[in-house]
Amino acid sequence: MARRTEVVEARTRLGTRRIDPDKIIEFPRGLMGFEDQREFTLLQLREDAPFLVLQSLQDPELGLLVGDPYAFLPEYRIKIGDAEQNMLQVKTAGELAVLVTVSIPPGHPERTALNLTGPILINHEARIGLQVPQADVNPPRVLLRLCTTRDNGAHTPPSTADGPKSADASSSAVTDSDGGTL
Repeated sequence: MARRTEVVEARTRLGTRRIDPDKIIEFPRGLMGFEDQREFTLLQLREDAPFLVLQSLQDPELGLLVGDPYAFLPEYRIKIGDAEQNMLQVKTAGELAVLVTVSIPPGHPERTALNLTGPILINHEARIGLQVPQADVNPPRVLLRLCTTRDNGAHTPPSTADGPKSADASSSAVTDSDGGTL
């Protein structure tokens, strides 16, 4: 797929947005259940919101609520294989932003959950993203209200105004298929 070089005017569920070409992320394999959707961008809901919308540029109705799992679960770990590492064009975990989808059941915001089995990895430099299913994540989902930070036990996620943060290479948050750090 050829990279876009001009600003795109995209219709989204949040209204029409102008998307700079350097904010377009190509997903060569699409996402689970949406394999035909290949171009996405991250949209901010509010400046201080802990979540973003991963918005398809091909289908204005397709926008997934996503969040930085490390803001809520510092101990969250994922594994990626050599093929995924090559597709993402990364050598270290610090080159990746890690996101997970967030589900909010209608009428039950207290059941908001982070879905941990299908993390979305993004190399912002190369503008490539992949969803990398995890076979051995337990639990597969975690209720947001049960998540706390290490500092004081209070839920204080960082702002996502600058987008998701990269995985911390020193924490071994992302490992290769042999269990070694990237």
